[in-house]
Amino acid sequence: MSGRPNILLIMTDQQNRNMMSCAGNPWLKTPALDSLAESGTRFGRAYCTNPVCVPSRFSLFTGRMASEIELQGNGPVGVEKIADEIKKTGLGWTLRDGGYSAVFAGKQHLPKMQAEDLGFNVLTQGERDKLADIASDFVGKEHDKPWFLVASFINPHDICYMAIRDHAEGELQQGIMSRATVQLDELDAALALPEEFSESEFWEKHCPPVPPNFDPQEDEPEALQTMIEKRKFRVNARRNWDEREWRMHRWAYARLTERADGQIQVLLDALRSGPAGDNTVVIFTSDHGDHDSSHRLEHKTFPYEEAAGIPLIIAGPDGCPGTVYESNMVSNGLDLFPTICDYAGVEVPPHIRGRSLRPLVEGKEWDAPRQVLPIEAEIGNAVVSRKHKYLRCFQGERPEQLYDLENDPHETRNAAGDADQEEALAKHRGYFAQYWSGR
Repeated sequence: MSGRPNILLIMTDQQNRNMMSCAGNPWLKTPALDSLAESGTRFGRAYCTNPVCVPSRFSLFTGRMASEIELQGNGPVGVEKIADEIKKTGLGWTLRDGGYSAVFAGKQHLPKMQAEDLGFNVLTQGERDKLADIASDFVGKEHDKPWFLVASFINPHDICYMAIRDHAEGELQQGIMSRATVQLDELDAALALPEEFSESEFWEKHCPPVPPNFDPQEDEPEALQTMIEKRKFRVNARRNWDEREWRMHRWAYARLTERADGQIQVLLDALRSGPAGDNTVVIFTSDHGDHDSSHRLEHKTFPYEEAAGIPLIIAGPDGCPGTVYESNMVSNGLDLFPTICDYAGVEVPPHIRGRSLRPLVEGKEWDAPRQVLPIEAEIGNAVVSRKHKYLRCFQGERPEQLYDLENDPHETRNAAGDADQEEALAKHRGYFAQYWSGR
């Protein structure tokens, strides 16, 4: 690799970390992402900063927690406007000031600002095949300076429309349905049963079964139930869908993920065959996951592993091809900003709290291991360590939750009251206070 590398950040929307065949999922095939993992490092314990679009994307492109602008979910932003200091120290301006072209293509979904405010030139706002074609054209050309390109694809996000369409109630949801022509076409294609299988063969061998944590969590926090009640389509799915409907949700989610993988393949093929193929760091991630029928939930928002755990792959120079890194937790919203700066040879802004992942990609370890990661959510905040996740909800009964991720990886019960978890509970209360004192 000669000179400063180009950097390609590929994003999907609502893809949890299990939704890749290279992650061991037998119910889908993701050859594009598998090939990227073969050439780089896949992070097995990667998280977003908030398991919903707008705050997660804010973190990805600013390196900040969304609570800094009083944002917890996709709803109203607490501040009247985004401060110029936040915009001017965003990822696009940081790379541009360091001599890079900073280019954005695809879905933005940022709070009270556009990609241009963060220093990006926008190629297209197309989110599907058009994005793949335009981004492919960009990476296939010669450029007079190193570039940083964000290619932000929409799928598998179209899975959201399955539950909404099944119980569209009120002006807002009916309005969403009336505007979702493309999304519904994509969803219907994903829901189609393959003609080569009989119905019995499909259900017996090809449709994903419900997951081990299909039943709601024992002693789940009341705040989760309150969150579900805000959207009647979520209530309908949880109460009224039978196992076949949940399994079809999983089937469609897998097909939509494959749809995005195919678009990513087009982009990777163009990169690898073009002039930048040997001089580009490729990063793949998603803004958040999807509950994928765990706890009888679809969509996202609650910080269970399925929603907060995201895929992350980095293929860079001097890396260790085919490596899976699971020694520690990493955060795409906190760590990708300094990682990209590290590869670009650009100074990291002083507000950045994350760490560069480049040493891990190159087979090294951080000088000091990370003890804990923060996660924010609409219903409360959490910290996750190597063995536990601690959640404190803003309101409702049973607000304090401790999940023993080592012995209960599917988060089926609250261990906060267990005698053998007293030490872990005290330790994680302390971790929590480091980020959110007074809460």
